[in-house]
Amino acid sequence: MSDPLYELLAPHFDQPSPSTPVPAATDQVTTKYLTRLSTLSLSSLTSQEVQSLAQSSQSTVLSLQSLSSRSHAAIVASSDHFTSLQETLPLLAEEVHTLQNDIPKLDEAAAAFSTTYSRSTENQILDRRKRALLMERNADRLCDILELPTLLSSAISSSAAQGQGASNTTNYATALDLYSHIKRLHLLYSDSPLINSIYAQTESAMQDLTSHLISSLRASNIKLAAGMRTVGWLRRVAPELDATDHQTQNREGLLGYLFLACRLSTLVTTLSALEPLRQLADQETETRLRKASATPKGTTGNGNAWHGGQQTERYLKKYIEIFREQSFSIVSMYKSIFPSGADGSVVDEVQLPFKSLDIKATSVSAGNISKQGRLDAAPSALATLPSHLTDLLFDTLTQYLPNVLDKTSRESLLTQVLYCAGSLGRLGSDFSLMLAMLSPEAESMLDDSDDDGDNSDKDWVEVMKKHRELAGRLEALASGAGTGRGADRGGSLRMKP
Repeated sequence: MSDPLYELLAPHFDQPSPSTPVPAATDQVTTKYLTRLSTLSLSSLTSQEVQSLAQSSQSTVLSLQSLSSRSHAAIVASSDHFTSLQETLPLLAEEVHTLQNDIPKLDEAAAAFSTTYSRSTENQILDRRKRALLMERNADRLCDILELPTLLSSAISSSAAQGQGASNTTNYATALDLYSHIKRLHLLYSDSPLINSIYAQTESAMQDLTSHLISSLRASNIKLAAGMRTVGWLRRVAPELDATDHQTQNREGLLGYLFLACRLSTLVTTLSALEPLRQLADQETETRLRKASATPKGTTGNGNAWHGGQQTERYLKKYIEIFREQSFSIVSMYKSIFPSGADGSVVDEVQLPFKSLDIKATSVSAGNISKQGRLDAAPSALATLPSHLTDLLFDTLTQYLPNVLDKTSRESLLTQVLYCAGSLGRLGSDFSLMLAMLSPEAESMLDDSDDDGDNSDKDWVEVMKKHRELAGRLEALASGAGTGRGADRGGSLRMKP
């Protein structure tokens, strides 16, 4: 129901326009104002209300002006947006309609995705993603594993550069620890191509380490401690070299053969350094042979007699000295490093070919022969080495000793040889008896150089007696016997018959 006051005032409203529409009777502001008018008196309506409306209108205008001044940009923008809203709303309605039509398709796609990539089913993409995530989580570990061959190669190269030393021992220990770790990884993950590749690189590096250790055994100045350390590292690096050969009963394994081969190579290399002196000795040999061929057989004259041999003497002295030091070092170092390969049975094998004048029969029980075929077993490496060393020495003496005709010089050289035989005799390889087999040509040269040919054999016997007496002294000293135990009345030590 309309307000009577509103109906009374309605004919007096201004003409409506788009900017000033007629206020509605239900408007809250209109209803509030009409309620206020009904409470005023007639005098207030005729006097005060006009002024109040004028003041309110003025205040409203000022407020609108202030608002326009402050927010005219926002009002203009809002007006523009409101104008474009008529075009935007239809487009929004179309998009909403399209979205409603696409929601079923989206639901189907979501259901298909959930079914395809469910954890309960196998999927190659998910497996590949899982592997990628696993690799990302273990990237640091993979980097550490990939660096293992590089670390191993660095440790090996550092040990090769530093030679024999305490720090070198640390490098070898580090290399072996790395190798053990890689080998354990290979056993655990033998199907991994990455681990197989790293293991192949590691095996190559360990072969380099083995080659370096073997070359260390060929060092000219190697000591017993360094040799024992090197053989110990070889046993750990290449355990197959240390395996006992049950067929040949060689308990030192291939390492014994390898050690002797390396040291023998070092001996030959050291002796080859005497090449300049050997060339001079060869020249003297040619000169001697040329003079001997120019001298008719049966001639006793000394016109073409040979009086040289000084260069040969120098060469033989150097040769025998090097041979004595190196051969003693080889055998003694071998027995210290491979005590199992130098037991009593092997010592008997070594001593049999090289007994001195004190020769004793060696009894062999049947139990030591037949059980494991000792007669068919190959001898140990140490059993054949002295024979080879002695052949090497006596080939040189047989070739060059005839050049030395001076008795003093020859006695000095043969004494030096006996010293060498005594050194090896302390290790069970005395070859002094083989001096009697030296070059019959040397004796003939001695006979030709003497004025009295009848006394030449007697002089040679005296020389050999002196040598044998000296060999007896060396043997007595080597066995630890006192100088007075085996002395004869003249104060000299004689060998047992």
